[in-house]
Amino acid sequence: MAIQEGDFIKLKYTGRFGDNVFDTTSDEVAKEEGIHNPQAEYGPVTIRVGSHHVIVGLEEALIGKEVGDEGDAEVPPEKAFGEHDESAVRSFPTSQFREKPKVGMRIEVENREGVVVNVIGKRAVVDFNHPLAGKTLTYHYTIEEKVEAPEEQIRGLIKLYTGRDDIEFTIADGTAEFLLPPAIAYDRRWMVWRGTLIREIFEWMEDVNEIVMKEVFKRPEKPAAPAAVEEAPEETESEEPEE
Repeated sequence: MAIQEGDFIKLKYTGRFGDNVFDTTSDEVAKEEGIHNPQAEYGPVTIRVGSHHVIVGLEEALIGKEVGDEGDAEVPPEKAFGEHDESAVRSFPTSQFREKPKVGMRIEVENREGVVVNVIGKRAVVDFNHPLAGKTLTYHYTIEEKVEAPEEQIRGLIKLYTGRDDIEFTIADGTAEFLLPPAIAYDRRWMVWRGTLIREIFEWMEDVNEIVMKEVFKRPEKPAAPAAVEEAPEETESEEPEE
């Protein structure tokens, strides 16, 4: 059956700008292109088609395709990262920065992240556009499978948003109960995306009426007592037999 908007699917893809790979789900491609991140987990991602889990141009290319289809999509700027906005390029005094700004440096200023594109005298020119704004991109993709089970859909969303696979959960009697690992409150990515995850579960899974999140702490096991070491009996000198 053809892929439609609202379907959950597992997707592999590699995105390029010209000859340069900027994003991929393939460990092998990432290594070949010199962009491999040892901390990242590679492999197919679970997305909901039409929900902007990937850029719009790639989503549109998937609609109407079949599971197992492999293809290429050319994505213009307006369906990728937008046109380059000149008003998002501004200059700041170099004295405003903690370290001397250099061309290519990523910096945060006025609660926005940008890239230094020029330094003129005592002023630094910062571009707040996405690095790929104004670029036409190409994607090579493979549709691995449809994801039908709500549990697998939720698991895929957790992975997509937070990168975590250590969050256990159950769905029963209209309640989705999550058992959260200790110290998850210190995971910035989880804290940023938790609200989006909750909203999307309620929006797309009609059988879930309540979401419960529990942070679980288990009593640490006591170290085992060291095994007693038996001492060898002392050797005694044997008496010489009398002649």
